[in-house]
Amino acid sequence: MNKPIYVTQPSLAPLAEFNEYLQQIWESGIMTHNGPLMQRLEKEISAYEGVSDTICVANGTCAMQLAIRAMDLQGEIITTPFTFIATANSITWERCTPVFVDIDPDTWNIDAGKIEAAITDKTVAILPVHVFSAPCDVVRIQEIADKHGLKVIYDAAHAMCVKVNGKSIMSYGDVSTTSFHATKLFNTCEGGACFTENEALAARIRRMRFFGFDESKEVVDDGMNAKMTEVSAALGLANLKHLDKVRKNRREKYELYQQLLADREYITFQKFDPEEYNYSYLPVLFDTEERVFQTLEKLAAEKIYPRRYFYPSLHNIDIFEKATLPVAESVASRIACLPLYNELAEENIRRICGLI
Repeated sequence: MNKPIYVTQPSLAPLAEFNEYLQQIWESGIMTHNGPLMQRLEKEISAYEGVSDTICVANGTCAMQLAIRAMDLQGEIITTPFTFIATANSITWERCTPVFVDIDPDTWNIDAGKIEAAITDKTVAILPVHVFSAPCDVVRIQEIADKHGLKVIYDAAHAMCVKVNGKSIMSYGDVSTTSFHATKLFNTCEGGACFTENEALAARIRRMRFFGFDESKEVVDDGMNAKMTEVSAALGLANLKHLDKVRKNRREKYELYQQLLADREYITFQKFDPEEYNYSYLPVLFDTEERVFQTLEKLAAEKIYPRRYFYPSLHNIDIFEKATLPVAESVASRIACLPLYNELAEENIRRICGLI
């Protein structure tokens, strides 16, 4: 009897390797609170990504909230409607207003050519998303931000291992934030991080993730509890060693899907540079929403469970202000992510594509 095939599974280091780090925690008795394993993980991620500063936090949502708060942003923040709810939630949680701009029909990222039309005297920042790890037009977005005196925060939740113009995607913007959730290419079970080249801003985010305490344990700033635990850091250290192999494995599986579905005229793949992508998801765009429903139903009958990412488009959710964004509306209604993960067998990929 076939086991269910879900849209993703976490990529995990061998349990014995994780246990070695757990043994260190048991010996030290330090479970959280800027522990030695978390400090080590920050250094190793910085070296891996080639960025000056990594600030690990409890999750990717906290990372965005801290970035907004650390720059004292108050006003409108331009973002994309084609993203997970956490992107817009982080904006509203910090008492700012998300202003949605339509997306590019090929990359599914925010359309940089439409950003300036959305800028008002209340705009304080742009918060683009590297959707499924495909990089935004980082050069154009920075030009717009510089022209209008705006901050840039990237939601790079999907984008570990991605480089643009020879630089880590995390090095762009005033702050880039990411998620280390179990569904991501690199995971710490739950977790996330902020990246910035601004030393003073990095120091402030570090204080704010721990109630505003400075290194002398004096409360000198606003703050929250956004610390990463030592157990999460331990899993991250174990998983980081295997990250290149995991990405290579997923790329091979992604490319097999592409080959098997290449002649299906009703399916379109996301547009990106193959070297500027981490293959953590496998989104496909169908020609009609009806075909999405048909495909999901047919696969579910075989215990295969793709998922609609990101539906509905956020500009259609009642808690946000409505907007007319035809591309986002169209893409959100016709997209689905097919199963893709490290342990997914080739024979199952072939079976999924045969059913489609």
